[in-house]
Amino acid sequence: MNIKAWISAFRLRTLPLALSSILMGAFLAAAYGHYKTSVFALSALTTVFLQILSNLANDYGDSVNGADHAERRGPKRAVQSGQITPADMKKGIYLFVGLTFVSGLSLLWVAFKDNLLLFFTFLGLGILAIVAAITYTAGKKPYGYAGLGDISVLIFFGWLGVAGSFFLYAQSFYPTLLLPATSCGLFAVGVLNINNIRDIQSDSMAGKRSIPVRIGRDKAVIYHWLLLAIGFSCGIAYTLLNYASPYQWLFLITLPLFLINARAVKKFEDPQQIDPYLKQMAISTLQFVVTFGAGLLIY
Repeated sequence: MNIKAWISAFRLRTLPLALSSILMGAFLAAAYGHYKTSVFALSALTTVFLQILSNLANDYGDSVNGADHAERRGPKRAVQSGQITPADMKKGIYLFVGLTFVSGLSLLWVAFKDNLLLFFTFLGLGILAIVAAITYTAGKKPYGYAGLGDISVLIFFGWLGVAGSFFLYAQSFYPTLLLPATSCGLFAVGVLNINNIRDIQSDSMAGKRSIPVRIGRDKAVIYHWLLLAIGFSCGIAYTLLNYASPYQWLFLITLPLFLINARAVKKFEDPQQIDPYLKQMAISTLQFVVTFGAGLLIY
């Protein structure tokens, strides 16, 4: 077994972004007095498994469907490069489906063991998340190839990721939670948008109709700026609506990081120059969440 190839296929640099929504939900739960360590630990574990599952399925799907080809200038993928066979990648996908399912069941039992209706409702959402992770680029009609990845990311990395994880702690919902949830979701869409801008030429050749392929690079850059601006504004709006301490503005120190990212996406056209800003955007999102959460808890 090529351990190095598998670790590369896991795409560990995507994990900070995946964990950001879980952290935001935990910070909000703590601010409302509902935090539970067991729920957080199992939420984080399930999220890590689900993100790795998504990455493996993406590696397999893009190779099978032609998005990963010789002319693609982004990082080489495991199946495309021959480091992992398609059959072995499918086995890895099945393994992480199982790990995600078991971890998710454990999480739901800890959160909802006294409420079977909520248990089975969230079980359905969990299964939907697994299906969405796999069918983004894999299967006969991957929705990522139809340009629907952005809305999926907004839902799962934003609204469900934050508000859903908050509900695991509190078994309650407040409409204003959708503001920080939207921040996380739009920043995650921003990461996907950078990826799609980087791969715009190769995706177009493969028939992958991402948003940048559909609207062109110049408009995709404007779209990127809007994602970051609206996402940051949602954090400001939540703070204004729930203001209690000046520490809640701590997250404003991350604004330069998003401006650097937006400027780089506009400036650089070479895929190799754009690629580092995927990681930079993911880390910036995590820093936004940590400072936002710390501001909620510091009195």
